Amino acid sequence: MLNRWLRALQIYADRRMAVMVGLGFSSGLPLMLVGGTLSLWLDAAEVSYALIGVFSLVKTPYSFKWLWAPLIDRLRLPVLGRMGRRRSWALLTQIVLLVSLVLMALINPAENPLLLATVAVVVVLASASQDVVLDAFRIESFDDEEQGAAAAIFVLGYRLGMLFSGAVALWLASFLSWQEVYLIMAGGALVGIFTILQAKEPCKDAEFHEIKVIGSRRERFIAFMQKAVVAPFADFMKRSDWKLILLFVFLYKMSDAYMGPMANVFYKAMGFSMIEIASVSKFFGMGATILGGIIGGIVVSRCGLFRSLWICGILQGVTTLVFVAQAYAGHNIWMLVGCITLDNISGGMSMAAFVAYLSSLCSVAYTATQYALLSSLMSLARDAVAATSGKMVELVGWPMFFSITSLMVIPGLFVLYLLQKRAVKNPDKP
Repeated sequence: MLNRWLRALQIYADRRMAVMVGLGFSSGLPLMLVGGTLSLWLDAAEVSYALIGVFSLVKTPYSFKWLWAPLIDRLRLPVLGRMGRRRSWALLTQIVLLVSLVLMALINPAENPLLLATVAVVVVLASASQDVVLDAFRIESFDDEEQGAAAAIFVLGYRLGMLFSGAVALWLASFLSWQEVYLIMAGGALVGIFTILQAKEPCKDAEFHEIKVIGSRRERFIAFMQKAVVAPFADFMKRSDWKLILLFVFLYKMSDAYMGPMANVFYKAMGFSMIEIASVSKFFGMGATILGGIIGGIVVSRCGLFRSLWICGILQGVTTLVFVAQAYAGHNIWMLVGCITLDNISGGMSMAAFVAYLSSLCSVAYTATQYALLSSLMSLARDAVAATSGKMVELVGWPMFFSITSLMVIPGLFVLYLLQKRAVKNPDKP
């Protein structure tokens, strides 16, 4: 028994995992540089609070990356395309990211806020495009049983990238100018460039075939749209249970999504200081999430996708209940450490299993498009339903809020039961 679990752990020694760390770092790097870190730079430049709030709109392209994902899926770049379809797109987005971050560093926010916002949008477009291609690169580089471990290590790199552009950037800003800080942050983009140059094109890319269309420009355009935009949807809808799959994707992480917006508010209501919240959530929380992701990857490798989704989904609901105890304990720092640690471990595990499942649903020919669409549906649960979480707290109070939130895993698990039942009855059907 122990030997089998140790063999499952060996996947983390694979050379491809080092590539996932570097690419995950590159994916996580830009987020804070157009978010929290940028807000602090604008505040230091004495930009008005109203304008700082408007700057949050620069992140809008992240929500619409599925619109241009078909282009990344189907088009081979000239010249760069010789290094491989995925690697060439990754390298292009990383170069644009590097150049646009350098440009940001050269702009004075107080003098040219509009120019800074414009360049920040370019950063987001490059970052969102990079996410599309790196998700496809990750999925195509691993077999189904390896997807959980790959997702866990990619998330590890992602968190390190966010740490670098968040905590490290703030530390550097204490003795360097913000322009110098952003130049150093731009240098962080070299990690992704170096990694993708050292990486190998995913072996599954060999299964991709471009269709040459002879005819008028209009005929070629119609053929391209059919293959790039219509075909990914049509391919996914060949699955007999595609509607159930979409419902499951929407529901599975609902508990975490619903709790998310109110977490820091809850800590503050319990009397914890901002320093206490930051220390526990950043250090214990990040470490627990990374550990949970690694454990989740092992569980997927050892137990398979469906069993892993059951285990991690149930844990997700159970660990939410520990916050009921925190609500009654009030300001107890060690209780908070325990709650956040348990919740983030289960959250990391469930995310690893869930990403592995989403990855398994994608066809090789349309990986980027289909994954972008599925991940956008997952985000919809967070953005739409979670908007009512504050009102729920006002109506029922903290203990009942967490009790209700923990029960939100049940609909997703019920749909999982239906999917598993269908899979057993029709093992050979998509």
